[in-house]
Amino acid sequence: MDLTAIARWIGETPGLFLAEPPIESYSPFTEHDRSSVSLPALPNQRLGLLYQSVCSALFAASPSYTLIAEEIQIIDDGKTLGAVDFILGNQQTSQQEHWEVAIKFYLLHQGHWFGPNAKDRLDIKLKHMLHHQLPLSAHPIVVQQHPQWQVTSRHLLMQGRLYTNPFTGETIPQDCLGYTLNPTQIQGHWCYQSQVSQIREPLYLLERHQWMTGRTTTNLHYQPETLKRAVHCQSESGIFWFIVPDHWPR
Repeated sequence: MDLTAIARWIGETPGLFLAEPPIESYSPFTEHDRSSVSLPALPNQRLGLLYQSVCSALFAASPSYTLIAEEIQIIDDGKTLGAVDFILGNQQTSQQEHWEVAIKFYLLHQGHWFGPNAKDRLDIKLKHMLHHQLPLSAHPIVVQQHPQWQVTSRHLLMQGRLYTNPFTGETIPQDCLGYTLNPTQIQGHWCYQSQVSQIREPLYLLERHQWMTGRTTTNLHYQPETLKRAVHCQSESGIFWFIVPDHWPR
């Protein structure tokens, strides 16, 4: 697993939205952060945990931020309300910031952006992040349990890639919940298993940690088969593809 390449991808890749605060359109990490980051050996984590771990290392390496707290579970009367990703001290403003980060991949189908397993949807995720996750740092139980946190601003960095099916000609939305999508991140393709024969170049299967950075010379060729779930590939020319079962997204 090339963590340096993942750190570079996080630092250089724009967000899924071109939007106003609290949504961040670009990564806060500089070339200095990426060159000085210390990346520990990480286990084969779920992609979201891997992404958050590398973001943590980048924040820790940044002279612009002090990492005050991370992945703090918020519990009220035995019930978990959620988790705060990062509380940071901004060295330039001397103020504290709450950051939520997410890595997401969505496929356009009938006007909605679905996750590869179809259990997740961009509009639902964005609403949850904006109206549940970010306000957590102002929740009364947080103010009571963490009085040392004096958060003055909240930030959402959502990176990833958006995929369209080139064989259906569906109109691509320009926004989600009124927030403008970044067209540079609508760069992947997806298709049903029955449409794979229309792809005119070889495909290579991606490991989960390669979903961000792409394949290497050792990745195996994708061999058409009966799919039970979506698979993520990259073509010979570099295009990212999701191949989904013909019954997707049901």
